[in-house]
Amino acid sequence: MTDAVELHCAEGGDGPALVMLHGLYGSGNNWRGIARSFEAGHRVLRPDLRNHGQSPHCPGMDYRAMAADVVALLEARGIEQADIMGHSMGGKVAMALALTRPDRLRRLMVVDIAPMAYDHEAEHGGLIRAMQAIDLAAAPDRGAVDAQLATEVSHPMIRQFLLTNLQRRGAQWVWRIPLATLAEQLPVIQGWPEGLGTLTERPVRFVHGGASDYVDGAGRAAIARHFPDADVVSYPGVGHWLHAEAPQRFTDELNDFVTQPHP
Repeated sequence: MTDAVELHCAEGGDGPALVMLHGLYGSGNNWRGIARSFEAGHRVLRPDLRNHGQSPHCPGMDYRAMAADVVALLEARGIEQADIMGHSMGGKVAMALALTRPDRLRRLMVVDIAPMAYDHEAEHGGLIRAMQAIDLAAAPDRGAVDAQLATEVSHPMIRQFLLTNLQRRGAQWVWRIPLATLAEQLPVIQGWPEGLGTLTERPVRFVHGGASDYVDGAGRAAIARHFPDADVVSYPGVGHWLHAEAPQRFTDELNDFVTQPHP
């Protein structure tokens, strides 16, 4: 396991701590709009996970190590326990934290992911290769990069999400995420560590999109093995990005969960 990484983290509000963890290719900024709804009553932390956003780059993406990064963040900010919510890859980080350091957890919400290995190499490997193939040196503006990306990534929402990682450095566009590292670590990111055990006596809720295949029968069985007391809620007709596709329902769901009586 690598040493804990000091994560870049945006913070706002006051009250019980709520940590929002983004997915692959994302950053803490993905939660900025939803976070505003909670800052009146919560201390909201939106970290960039390692190899994402403004956080440091490092070669390993093991979920135990990534969970340790978040624990180190809590320690650095003087937070004993927090409500942890994570989407996709961030959901796996949240689950790993819950299973390895339950003393740091008050409540856990996991968004459209299960504690299991997936085989989405064709999808994610294709996205990384599409970004790597772009001739950034010849791109005069963001629109030109989008046009090049559109030849391989047809969905506008996915392209706009990927383009949040495009930055100007001097006279040239660059990707702020280490694409080669992410490509190398895809098997680890898609996987799930063995031997993490189970969690009980903490409120746990899984929410997933009914039109997404991330939480199917195998996913529900994996949830039951690791989190036997968890509630599982499906949003019919909604895909993998619940918070973007059904933002009001998701915000209401999260608010209902974090305002339950303290466990």
